[in-house]
Amino acid sequence: MEVGSRYVHILGVTANPNGPWTAQQARNLLIDLSERTDQFKVLIRDRAGQFTSAFDAVLADNGITACKIPPRSPQANAYAERFIGTVRREVTDRMLIVGERHLRRTLDLYARHYNGRRPHRALQLRPPRSDRPVVDLNHQGIKRRPVLGGLINEYERAA
Repeated sequence: MEVGSRYVHILGVTANPNGPWTAQQARNLLIDLSERTDQFKVLIRDRAGQFTSAFDAVLADNGITACKIPPRSPQANAYAERFIGTVRREVTDRMLIVGERHLRRTLDLYARHYNGRRPHRALQLRPPRSDRPVVDLNHQGIKRRPVLGGLINEYERAA
């Protein structure tokens, strides 16, 4: 998660994360960021075993310092913990996930909703990178668009 903008990157899904898999996800993140990589100086991470020195080295090669949070201190990574809680409350606690592919698709759809449509209090009730057109306040109707099969709804003024 980019803390300043609250923009979320979903990098991968696996039942058994290990060191090589996590290092590859760091490479994937750097590819996603492409020319914006130089804007990032620090990546805050926990002390889980899958974050190996190879993971830190991938980031260090691009000028990003991997900062470990103190042991048993999830509040030190509060933004990520809050996002995980939000995903659980809004999505995974409300549906049965039937496999890795289904989870990947669900998280991708939710990340698109979270980044493009979901309002955030820290951002004056705007999404991190809105994909909405400019609102015309002359129209009175409201249009509802279901996301994740109707689990979440997005609302906007009708044209």
